[in-house]
Amino acid sequence: MLGQLLISQQARAGGQLEEPLADSVRTALRAAVANGAPPEPHFNNFESRLQYLRWLGAMSDRLRPKKSEWSVRKEFLGTVWYESKRAGIEPSLLLGLIQVESNFRQHAISSVGARGYTQVMPFWTRVLADGDANQLFHMQTNLRFGCVILRHYLDRENGDLFMALGRYNGSRGKAPYPDAVLGARSRWVFAGV
Repeated sequence: MLGQLLISQQARAGGQLEEPLADSVRTALRAAVANGAPPEPHFNNFESRLQYLRWLGAMSDRLRPKKSEWSVRKEFLGTVWYESKRAGIEPSLLLGLIQVESNFRQHAISSVGARGYTQVMPFWTRVLADGDANQLFHMQTNLRFGCVILRHYLDRENGDLFMALGRYNGSRGKAPYPDAVLGARSRWVFAGV
């Protein structure tokens, strides 16, 4: 039974590579992951809030086949919005990455041990947090780690999304993974956001 559960929960993620980090980078990443602010979107005006609600409705319809309960979709999408905006990443990119990495399965585990929605390798919990890899199954924690790591790779690759996605997957310079994420992202694009 446990073997069947593990096989059904595997994801196709590659292995992010543990690389040496400068102390300043490690400190900045730790601070970003440790900031436990709740995922509450804030809006400067009514139009921004309306845009978010339209996005939420459209994404909820698209996500329904993967998450049937409205309350679960709403919490998940609200967290995706919050964490992606917090990291300066498009929500559609994060949703495309999640689709490719875990197919929206919270408890997915890849063959190399990556965990959760964004398939974060457990070494990141040692590098950036308390070392408890089980926290990668917590929705907000996993999405925050995924966004912070992708933002780090984007910065490291000077904004080159193709190369950053390759680093994220441990396949830097190879097209299949970045192409898959960018293709999946197109499903989650919402005009006006």
